[in-house]
Amino acid sequence: MFNGIIFNQGVIRKITKRDKGINIFINSNLKITKKNIGISVGCDGVCLTLISIKNKLMEFYLSDETIQRSKFKFLKIEDKINLELPLKYGQKISGHICQGHIDTIGKIFTIKKIDKSYLFDFEIIKKERRNLIEKASICINGISLTISKVTQKGFQVWVIPHTFKLTNLSSLKKSSLVNIEIDILSKYVRNYFNEKK
Repeated sequence: MFNGIIFNQGVIRKITKRDKGINIFINSNLKITKKNIGISVGCDGVCLTLISIKNKLMEFYLSDETIQRSKFKFLKIEDKINLELPLKYGQKISGHICQGHIDTIGKIFTIKKIDKSYLFDFEIIKKERRNLIEKASICINGISLTISKVTQKGFQVWVIPHTFKLTNLSSLKKSSLVNIEIDILSKYVRNYFNEKK
């Protein structure tokens, strides 16, 4: 479980294909050692299990299910990845509860710099638009953000300079793809009322 507050990034250094999945190797300055093998790490919002680490190079296995549900099917060497360690008991939650389970892939429609902030406009598939709520939380590439407006094809978020600088949002452009996790509370409430009908 994560809270979507990103302080670290990593870079994809190697991708190894398997029969039904891939192994990825991410170089980063995360303060973890071999003692941490087996922990969950949020990688662009996807909860992955650390299976090895050597010289700051972390290895993760991705199943076909994870690949198909995320933008990782388009992963390339040198891609920048937002990283977050799991929450610890008693830790402050500055963002919102993020599971690391991706709902869909979003595509950037526009990015506008307004004063010092950035307005991102995302498109997502029709099936997931019904779960969008204005002012609700949303997780984009592992970043906890707030939906400022629900649009015909998706939604908009404002990104402050601090978040823009510390995350891989600064390396994205029009038509870039992102991992989207919609607020679990929105989905639970909708599912509850659908069952009551």
